[in-house]
Amino acid sequence: MASSLADVGKTRVRFAPAPTGYLHVGSARTALFNWMFARQSGGTFVLRIEDTDVERSREDLVHGLERSLRWLGLDWDEGPIRQSERLEAYRDAADRLVANGAAYYCDCSKDDVASRGATGYDRWCRDRNRPAGALRFAVPDQGEAVVSDAIRGKVTFAYDTLEDFVVVRSDASPGFLLANAVDDAEMAITHVIRGEDLLPSTPRVLLLRRALGYDHDPIYAHLPVIVNEKRQKLSKRRDDVALEEFRERGYLPTAMSNYLALLGWGPSDGREIVPMDEMVAEFRLQDVKSSPAFFDVIKLNHVNSSYLRSMSLADFVANALPWVETTAAWPAERFELAKFERLVPLIQERVNTLAEVPALIDFVFLDEVVIEPQAWQRGITQVPASGSILDEAIANFPDCPWTPEALHGEVLRIGANHQLKLAKAQAPVRVAVTGRTVGPPLFESLVVVGREVTLERLKAARAKM
Repeated sequence: MASSLADVGKTRVRFAPAPTGYLHVGSARTALFNWMFARQSGGTFVLRIEDTDVERSREDLVHGLERSLRWLGLDWDEGPIRQSERLEAYRDAADRLVANGAAYYCDCSKDDVASRGATGYDRWCRDRNRPAGALRFAVPDQGEAVVSDAIRGKVTFAYDTLEDFVVVRSDASPGFLLANAVDDAEMAITHVIRGEDLLPSTPRVLLLRRALGYDHDPIYAHLPVIVNEKRQKLSKRRDDVALEEFRERGYLPTAMSNYLALLGWGPSDGREIVPMDEMVAEFRLQDVKSSPAFFDVIKLNHVNSSYLRSMSLADFVANALPWVETTAAWPAERFELAKFERLVPLIQERVNTLAEVPALIDFVFLDEVVIEPQAWQRGITQVPASGSILDEAIANFPDCPWTPEALHGEVLRIGANHQLKLAKAQAPVRVAVTGRTVGPPLFESLVVVGREVTLERLKAARAKM
């Protein structure tokens, strides 16, 4: 059976995840590169769900994957196509393999193989004509498979290094290799872009394609592995890799997709903050590096904070409100949108993620400010004349014009009375009103807090001393 690829002039790529309900960083990068390549080449992006394992496949998990893809801004042209709905095609392919002698049944268990002293499958059943069991592909004894990889060049696999691999399990469910060989051919996939860990499976898929009569192969591109700061491959057990977790921590989808695009590739001019349409226009598979890509959370924070700083006030407010309204420590009735909008210019330059916003502004909406012990030590105990500074602020703030400039001048004058620079003089005031030694600009914050609440907190701190 000849593949229809020869008649297809349009690029067709596919993203084929298992239905886990979420995307991890590696699979999200794979989806993004497939999507970028499809959009750059004017081709088709196919979403395929590898759900032949019925026990682990649920519709809600598929919806979770779709939600993650849409959050990243990735749309698809076809699908989702479920492999569980194509079992008949796989059964037909398996029958053809048996009929042409390319596959045979094997009823050996792992213990059987181990008892024969074999380190891998030893082809015990190849010539025994078993009537049932798992279906194994008969790998040629001699020769080699050459994989033409757009990133790595030509990669050669000798057949004598490959075991006779399973294409249909003993329970009659199709294996990963058979399903992918059939689907990629029948869906006319022109380019297979996937992780480096799947490179060893490629010669087996090529053998299957040839045995099934598909005479054209897609172009393969195996993306570099993503590693952590210890240069270990990212692990779901060890590292933060779930895309949903980054979403919940307040990362923007535009920033995340921007950063993922830099894992193994990047614009030729070295820019890191690049609109996605410009990345798509420049993306080329041959420019993807083969060396491991380091997932650097510090760099991700830089990218995300850059996108946050570039937002308009209205956009920042709209994006931050879900965190301000649902994860904040203050009573809901104390929140005032107008005050929050006045605070945004004070904090927008200071946050890496939206999840950091509530902790920066909570002092404005809390009934009583919670003073951190370390802040009390640094801002009150260790500041000379902190009691006198609070006394003078309590005495002078009632009649001081309630503007940032006037408050700045007043604290500057108080500090001069005690031979203290502004940073030291304002520390007791900041700690008393905000509970911390760092935060948004103090005098602008006092204006938002209000004169009455500011004086109450100054008096409470002085009494505590």
